Amino acid sequence: MSEYTEILRKVYTLRLRKYLNELPDFCDEFFRGIQSRTTIRTRINYAYDLELFFGFITSLESECSLAGKDKERLTIEDFKAITVDDLEEFIDYLSFYTKQYTKYPDDIEVNYYLEHQNAESAKARKICTINAIFSYFIKKRKIEVNPASFVERPKIRKKNITRLEADEVARLLDEVESGGELNQWQKNYHEKTKVRDLAIITLMLGTGMRLSECIGIDISHIDFQLMGVKVTRKGGNESILYFGDEVMDALELYLEERRLITPLAGHENALFLSLQKRRITDRAVQNLVKKYARLITGAKNISPHKLRSTFGTTLYRETGDIYLVAEVLGHADVNTTKKHYAAIDEEHKLKATKYIKLRGE
Repeated sequence: MSEYTEILRKVYTLRLRKYLNELPDFCDEFFRGIQSRTTIRTRINYAYDLELFFGFITSLESECSLAGKDKERLTIEDFKAITVDDLEEFIDYLSFYTKQYTKYPDDIEVNYYLEHQNAESAKARKICTINAIFSYFIKKRKIEVNPASFVERPKIRKKNITRLEADEVARLLDEVESGGELNQWQKNYHEKTKVRDLAIITLMLGTGMRLSECIGIDISHIDFQLMGVKVTRKGGNESILYFGDEVMDALELYLEERRLITPLAGHENALFLSLQKRRITDRAVQNLVKKYARLITGAKNISPHKLRSTFGTTLYRETGDIYLVAEVLGHADVNTTKKHYAAIDEEHKLKATKYIKLRGE
């Protein structure tokens, strides 16, 4: 496990404990039970969803029989009292709600509220979380009925994959190199970061790696003889992603610059550094990708994940091998890959008709 992955694991562990402290005690059993088959980030998402759910059904806004109770003191018997109507009310609540947050500037407690709106996909995820905890306690024979199984799931509209076409990829890389369309303020920073930025974007486009995998790379993870980079995938498994000559050239150029930088303590091993000489953050990479992408396409909202989609689409179009795409992208289930690239499947099917001649030429 890399140094960065270990740091992330500790951060996520503390975040999960914070959420668990705000949940009913019986939820601890659920999280222990799913620990061996879920990642810690998945458990954090579950904990966030459940904190929101229990917070709602115990609030005075809710018509649930548990309204007015302390959510942290709820028991498994209280859990049994939750009905389909309560869940449907919760789904409706998710469409728009406000949530209180607290910050402490100068050691003074300040409460503030933020508005939230959940898309259909976010609602569906939260119902899946509630279904999971009900299903767990049914298997443990501590409850008899799962009301979540009777709730109609929000209909999720299929979205077309947003990706860059070949000419857009070329123009994006040209813009990262030249910075010709940047404003004067951006150009001042561009001179300091263009080699790094080109290496990051070229690497993501050339391997399809996730953003988290990219920022977690250490210098020692690059192997130019193997033409590969070691990354830590979802679930903590390590994998080698192979790259071509263009990626190698961009990385070698950046490494010449990187070796001249003395990082801050604790960031010595990081491959990609910020101007503050720390390991670059996910937000910084998101911002730099969007900055350059806006200059070459205003119609598409390009993020690091869209660079991954661009790679996956290109690989699938070139090979037609969905299993290869799934393996390279690190999808645990090929059905996930099929779902995302269904439109290209249709392209392949249409091409097949060109080979069928009923009456000859």
